[in-house]
Amino acid sequence: MPGLPKHASAHTDLEHMRAALMLAARGLGDTWPNPAVGCIIVKEGMVVGRGWTQSGGRPHAETEALKRAGAAAKGATAYVSLEPCSHHGKTPPCAEALIAAGIARVVSATTDPDPRVSGQGVAKLRAAGIDVTEGVGKAEAEALNAGFFTRVTQNHPLLALKTATSLDGRIALASGESRWITGERARATVHAIRARFDAILVGSETAVQDDPDLTCRIEGYAGRPKVRIVLDRRLRLRPALKLAQTAKAIPTWIYTSHSAPAPDREALAKTGAVVIPVPDTAAALADMAARGLTRVLVEGGGQVAAALLKAGFISQVYWFRGAQALGAEARPAIGALALDQLALAPQFKRLETLPLGGDTLEILST
Repeated sequence: MPGLPKHASAHTDLEHMRAALMLAARGLGDTWPNPAVGCIIVKEGMVVGRGWTQSGGRPHAETEALKRAGAAAKGATAYVSLEPCSHHGKTPPCAEALIAAGIARVVSATTDPDPRVSGQGVAKLRAAGIDVTEGVGKAEAEALNAGFFTRVTQNHPLLALKTATSLDGRIALASGESRWITGERARATVHAIRARFDAILVGSETAVQDDPDLTCRIEGYAGRPKVRIVLDRRLRLRPALKLAQTAKAIPTWIYTSHSAPAPDREALAKTGAVVIPVPDTAAALADMAARGLTRVLVEGGGQVAAALLKAGFISQVYWFRGAQALGAEARPAIGALALDQLALAPQFKRLETLPLGGDTLEILST
């Protein structure tokens, strides 16, 4: 390709960018409110620096890679999975750091949708005489940071539905018994999935009946605790339940209605939970985005799943399926959608099907 440095080609650019994207993926679920970004610095065909966005969203990937590269960054190429930032926030602009380090070329996967950056980071690099190539690995980069893009452009986090059901789509017997529909491998996989999300969301029925911890218990996980979110219009959650009892140690947000009794709100607030009155679910999601969440895993129950599906907020599904049938009287994974036309049913594309011992995981996306 004309104009590329001696050691660069369209193929090597893509290979290095894919490596940067793999680094970026390490930060998923731990960098909010910032995107998860990866950066690789290459000089004369050799990788001299690597970095990815750290816990809490900083230091940024470019800063980390430049620190590891040191003096070798001068005259090198930086592969960055998202346009380098150009504004002064809690850290100086990464575009300026790349310029100061003497980087000769920047390869960027995609434009940052944040209006404080969008196009301005690339413009700053070019104004400093740095050669910039854009759009390498664009689709992969935008898929990786779909949550950040959704938060910025649509004012709500990416929502993924996770459910564990019987063969016939049931999550519990009529009595409420549900342990365990799926096996040990499937349950371990759930925690691996939780690690890649900022928050875990349930409805009040799940919070009250199951009294869950909603934590990421995968071995070796060292990121921030997941925000636990309860959609609880009637404020059924009580201070004695686990989510409230552990709210001082683990962020716990409860979205309720403005009409919820003030004494109940105050009692929950004393546990450390953040009680947030909102008019509806859309307002709750907008508030989550305003607080910085980019990726939320929806884990129950059937009414919450139905409401979010019907409103079009669910864009990914992780469906764990056991090998038993529970029958029509058992509780469904998805509540009533009130569909009168098949064409109105929420549609997903099956991306992958994975065997997990005696269970199966299907991963779907819109």
